[in-house]
This record gives sequence, structure tokens and C-alpha cells, in this order.
Amino acid sequence: MKFKRFFRIIVISSYALFIALSWIFGFEPGKEISDNFASFSLDMLKILPCAFILIGLFETWVKKETIEKHLGEKSGIKGYIWGILLASTTVGGLYVAFPVAYSLFNKGAKLSVIFTYVSASAICRIPMALFEASFLGIKFTAIRLLVTIPLVILTSMVLGNYLKKQNYTISD
Repeated sequence: MKFKRFFRIIVISSYALFIALSWIFGFEPGKEISDNFASFSLDMLKILPCAFILIGLFETWVKKETIEKHLGEKSGIKGYIWGILLASTTVGGLYVAFPVAYSLFNKGAKLSVIFTYVSASAICRIPMALFEASFLGIKFTAIRLLVTIPLVILTSMVLGNYLKKQNYTISD
């Protein structure tokens, strides 16, 4: 346990030293890494507080029975459809999708439906699809969604069934 903490401190200190030395000696790749890190951090600070408030409200307001009914073991194909619909409205990308997925798991959603939700939140969010359609065309976007959504569902089912057979559990 102490080794892990020591290792984390070394890694973070090395990164900070690298960034500081990059600015001192004018090492452009290091400066660019620093700028990207700052930009990414600011983007996260804009999105995550609101997302965590919404996740907290979801935890409080949505009953476990509702999640089990629509996304649980007995939901069938409707669970995957609900997962895709929920993912298409998720704002903030995967750093919002993972906490939502964990919340869904705690409320009784089937593991394969959670995989579908996480995968779909990476590939078929509505704003992303509209942006893509405006640059690459509606036909391209429609074909991409019609190909990727069934593949997401299929791979989620395979992975979910495999992990279920292995008695996989998520530890806190």
C-alpha cells in the first residue's frame, strides 16, 4: 500500500518537474503537453460539477425497481434500446458516462446493458451525430450508426455473458 502511494508521488512529481523544466528551457513539446493538460482540466471543471449533481439527483429520484425493470436481467432487447437512448443524450463524453454506468450497476442494471450504454455514449451522442452529419453527410452518419449500434449490442451481449459465466463482480 505504501509503495503505491510512493509510486504515485514519484509519477506526479516527475510530471510536474518535466513541465517546469519545459517552461524554463523552452522545450516546445513539454509546453504543448502543459497547455493540453490545462485545457483538458478546464473542460472537465466546466462539465463535471453539473454532471455529478445530475448523477446525485438520478441516484435519489430514480428507484432501483425502475432500473431493474427497464435495464435489468429481465429487460430483454428493450434494455439495450433504453441504454442506447440514455447514452445518446449523455453530455460530457465518457467521463460522465462511467459514473452513470456505475450508478446503473448499483441500481441493478444488467452488465451487458451497461456495456452497451458506455459504448453507445462514445459513438452515438446526438450532438456528435449532428456535427458529423453536417461535415460528412447524413448518409454517412446513418450508415455508421446502422453498422455500429448492432455491433455494440452484440459485443456487449457476448462480453456480458462471458463475465456472467466467470462470476465477475465489480468491487467498490
